[in-house]
Amino acid sequence: MDAGILSAEITWLAWSVILLLAHIFAQAMSLSNDNGVSYNAGARDKPVRTSAMTERLTRALRNFLETYAAFVALALALQVTGKSGGLGATGAAIWFCARVAYLPAYAFGVPYLRSVIWSVSLFGLLLMLYRLLE
Repeated sequence: MDAGILSAEITWLAWSVILLLAHIFAQAMSLSNDNGVSYNAGARDKPVRTSAMTERLTRALRNFLETYAAFVALALALQVTGKSGGLGATGAAIWFCARVAYLPAYAFGVPYLRSVIWSVSLFGLLLMLYRLLE
């Protein structure tokens, strides 16, 4: 692989950082909407009011973080072992696209679809793992 060309997995990894920031931003903006900007700017020592939307966005962020470490590890492992591409790249794309869809599905409380989307993202991780171990 040319040193100047990023593998698909590393490209998806870069985009995943933007997705992480989108999760953080969405949750923070919702929390600010519930409690005012001064709450988020301060030490946050007082009890907080949270809307159902903020609570869902907080859980969505937590859920993202639960699988994010595995995604990062797999993307990097595929790169350093020279196994990038193929099923690994497909798995990375599936994981990323499913995680993009997961955020609004969770935020708006769409039942069942959210679980299906999560399962699709898990399938993406499994494809990456399979490629690494083959």
